[in-house]
Parts: sequence; C-alpha cells; structure tokens
Amino acid sequence: MKPDYICTGNEMISLPCINKVNASIFDFTMLHMGYKGLIDVRGTLEKALLQPIIKINDNAVDFDTIVWRRKNDWIPVFEIENHQVKIKGTILSPIGERGFSYQLKIRNKGSASLKITLGFEGCWNSTYHSINEDKEIQAPCYVYESDWNHSLVFDMRIGVSVFAFAPMFREEMNMEYNQSSEGISYRFEREFEVGANDAAVLDSFWGIGVEEVSATTSAKEMYRVGFEKELNKTKDWLTKRYRVIKEDSLNEMFHTNLFFNFFYASGRTIDTEELVLVTSRSPRYYVSAAYWDRDSLLWSFPSILLVDASYAKEMLLYVFGRQRRNIGIHSRYIDGTILEPGFELDELCAPIIALYNYVSKTKDEEILESEGVREGVRLILARLEEKKHPNIALYETFLQPTDDMHVYPYITYDNVLVWRVYKNISMLFKNKWKEETINRMEELAHSVYEAIFTHCVKTYQSKRIFAWSVDQDGNWDVYDEPPGSLQLMPFYGFLKEDNEIYKNTVEVIRSKDYPYSFYGSPIAEIGCPHAPHPWVLSIANSLLCNRLESSKANLLQLKMDNGVACESVDENTGESTTGDAFATCAGFLAYAIYEAFHV
Repeated sequence: MKPDYICTGNEMISLPCINKVNASIFDFTMLHMGYKGLIDVRGTLEKALLQPIIKINDNAVDFDTIVWRRKNDWIPVFEIENHQVKIKGTILSPIGERGFSYQLKIRNKGSASLKITLGFEGCWNSTYHSINEDKEIQAPCYVYESDWNHSLVFDMRIGVSVFAFAPMFREEMNMEYNQSSEGISYRFEREFEVGANDAAVLDSFWGIGVEEVSATTSAKEMYRVGFEKELNKTKDWLTKRYRVIKEDSLNEMFHTNLFFNFFYASGRTIDTEELVLVTSRSPRYYVSAAYWDRDSLLWSFPSILLVDASYAKEMLLYVFGRQRRNIGIHSRYIDGTILEPGFELDELCAPIIALYNYVSKTKDEEILESEGVREGVRLILARLEEKKHPNIALYETFLQPTDDMHVYPYITYDNVLVWRVYKNISMLFKNKWKEETINRMEELAHSVYEAIFTHCVKTYQSKRIFAWSVDQDGNWDVYDEPPGSLQLMPFYGFLKEDNEIYKNTVEVIRSKDYPYSFYGSPIAEIGCPHAPHPWVLSIANSLLCNRLESSKANLLQLKMDNGVACESVDENTGESTTGDAFATCAGFLAYAIYEAFHV
C-alpha cells in the first residue's frame, strides 16, 4: 500500500510528500534553472527529512487519532486529541518566501501541569535530480553551525554551493546532529512546563537558498515577520483568488486543484528566480519538472487566467521568450532546450489559443507588441505552413495528444485547433496587420473548416461521424484520447453541440462497444491505451461540453490522489491508477468545474 500523502508549497518550494500517518515531511523540492529541472532533498521512508517530536512527561504522543484538513483548501493542518491534550500542527509555505514554516501547538486539557517536549528530528539521506526520471546527485553534503541563524546550516557543494537550507526557532533549542554513511541526522527539541488550560507553541522556519547566507536569511525573514502574520498573509492571498461556484459539494475539490495547479505547474527557480512552467513540481508525477506547450497552455493556463491575470501574462512572456524557439516540439527543459523530440500539432497551436484567451479577458493588447510574441506568432505560422498537406487544408502531426505515435497523420481534433489558431490570429491582429494578411488568415480558417468536413467525416455503423485521424489514401480510425478529445469540438467553437455528426461521434466513443468508454462502470469516462482507465481529463472534457449531471456524479466519487488530480482513476473506486500529482491536469479540472458551475 502506497503512503497517504498531502502536499503544499509556494512559488519557491514544494512539499509533495507530507505523510498523513505521522505528519512527517519526506522531502522538499526546488526548481533550478542551471540544472534544468527539480532538486529533490529527501529523507528515507524509515526516517523522514523532518518529523515532529511531541512528548508528554517523556512519553511520545500516539498519532493514531490524527485528523487532517486543508485551511483555505491549501494549507495542511492536523489535530490530535486525547484525554490530556489537544495538539495542532500547521505546515505553511508562506507566499513570497523562500522556505516553509512548521508550527506545533499543544494545549493542556487537564487540571495538573504537564512536561511537554516539542521539536523536530530528521535525516537528510539523499538528493535527487528530477526530470521525468530521478537520479541521485553524487556530491558532498555538509552540516555546520552558523552565526547567521544561531542554528545549523545544511548544504550541497559541487565545487561551490548548489543549494542550502537552514532552520530557525523562536525558542532556544537543544540541538544534536551527526553525519555518517546514512546521511546527516539532526534533532531539535525543547521542554515546556504547561499549566492547566495553558498551551505551548513551537514555531520553526526553514529557509532555502543557493548558499549559507541566502538560506539562513530566508529563514530569518519568516522568523522576523512571525508565523501568524505569514499565515494571515497567505490566507489573504488565497482568499483573493477564491471563486464562487454553485455546487458546495465541489468547492473543496475546485479550490484545492486550483491552488495545486498554481503552485505545482509553475514556480520560480532558486538560482535565477525566473518563472517557469512544468507538468508538475512533484517527482511523484511520472514526467515531472519539464515543459509541454499543451499541458501548460491548454490545461494549466485557463485556471490561472481565471484568478491572476498578471501571473498569466508572465506565463505567456516565458512561453514566447525562453520556450519560443522550440514551440511545438514534444517536451522541453525549463530553459527551452529540447528534452524529447517529436512534433505535436496541438502543442504548436497552444500558445496562440492561450494568447487569445488572455487578450480577450484582460483587453491587454500591449502584449501583442512584445518582440517575443511577434516573433513567436510568425514562427508558429511558418511551422503550420510546413505541416500543411500540399493539396488539401489539413495539417499533419507526428505525435498524438497522449505523446504517443499517430496511426494516421491528420488528426481531426488537432486540425480543429489549427482552425481556431487562424481565427484567433485574425481577431487578435485585425487592426494591427495589413487587411490582406487578415483576410488570408480568415481564408485559411475557412479552408481548414471545409477540409475537416470533407475529409474527416466518415460513415460508421450507418451514421456519419468524425474520424479520429485520416491519411491521404482514405484510411481512418474510430478512436479518442482524453488529452485531445473530439468531445471538445464545441468548446473550441468549431460547431454546436446539436450538430448531428458531432452527436453521433460522441455516441460512438461513449458506447458499450467502444473498448475505452468504461460504459456501465460507476465512473463511465473515456480512457485510452496510454492509461487504460477513465481519465480525469475526460471528466473535465465532459464538463466543458455540458454533460453536467453525469460529470458531477463522477466527481463526487473521485478520490484521485488524496483529492488532487491524477492522470487516470479506477473505474469502480475512483482511486488513482496512474499519474499521481498531475498538476496541469488539476488546472484543467479546476477550470472545467468553474465553467460548469460558477454563479
């Protein structure tokens, strides 16, 4: 049985594996531009990186009754209560800070004083470099006392320091540490005499940085501000990004996934402080810490645009900046260089669709004057022309939206996105480009529209449907993929939901005869060979094409990854089957819930 984790984080640090059984923190991660991905600082399953110490009269408190909740749908809080005490723990990654804070609070419920011991112990056992695969970093690690925080500093050096982390405590702590072949172990604790109905509080602040001074002063900054002010600042930030939906039963799922997307599908690098976009900042996701145009712009971007337009703009400037040169290539490192080669048509289209959505919502047309945006649009148009069939207005792809190899090169869904791109460009630049150029964009859009109905509509079981993909020799297939579903044709404005061909298509891919429909299952949503179970993205697709009642019923059965989006779920239980901690999917799920149920 896999561990039951809850997570949190901010722009600079992620805590992806907080163990719900014992409130320990297994690891933390940070993005690093120089190393093109994540650095993951770990303990072990036997001894975590950070474990709370809670004793009453020298006896360790039993965690069997621990109960968790998320304050403001993001900040993990646990409570333990017995006949003697009530304990509360809060794990906070404050907005705008380089690090996290862990507060322990214990209240004496009895009539006699208690000797309470509070503290933390842990082991820094290993450090991993994570980009899809995890590889242990072979480098010397150090622990030493520092006058900068009157505590310990931990760092890794490869010639010079790569990163450091350091704790600070409001109370004077008894401190022990040791370095051995098993790693660096440490222990901080303090005794409190707690009278009847009184309480003891221990605030710890853990800063990160590229070396000793930056790590210790990151902790000192949080220490100086104080835990309660940092907590209130973060709660205010979260509250400002709350959105009202009509379905109270989905409110927690909506906001938790909204914030998980915000903090795990994007972040700032520890070494350059640049905003970057990734599939997930959790190494638990199987293709973590890399960039996909589709994932970041078609799935993650809409929910961020919903709550923070200035952040959405910064995302676009990153895409049309560092990532511009290789737009449309399967996946890239966070610095824009190619990770996995292979052309994907949906990824080439994604930046234009996101740019149009941003300008439509904000009316900020200044972004269109950015040199990166101008160059990016020209580059996308040139690459589209390269992928066009010489005689018909269909555009080929090498990889499908699942990133798997195509069967036939002209995918209907992808060509709907091409149609959308030409329409969006004509609207974005209507008064900025020459009239004949805008007319050309409109003509191209119309040609793609006609080509789809001419070449991608086939007869299947005596009904006209949209094929999944076609080739120039008349071959075609019946198929669908949740990452780029034919169900989304109305969502992208290509046709109305009452279009007969569209209705026939949806009927076919949702029928009991279609092998990946999961027809008749408690969670009857579409899957595919890439992950042969119902996809969370497919539930989001259904929400966006107004299958509201069945989608709501499915959502209420989902357990996913402890309430956070995953790739696919068991069709009977709703538990995660593949792709835990799928941050960009969380964004699309949150956006779809909002679109379906907002007031």
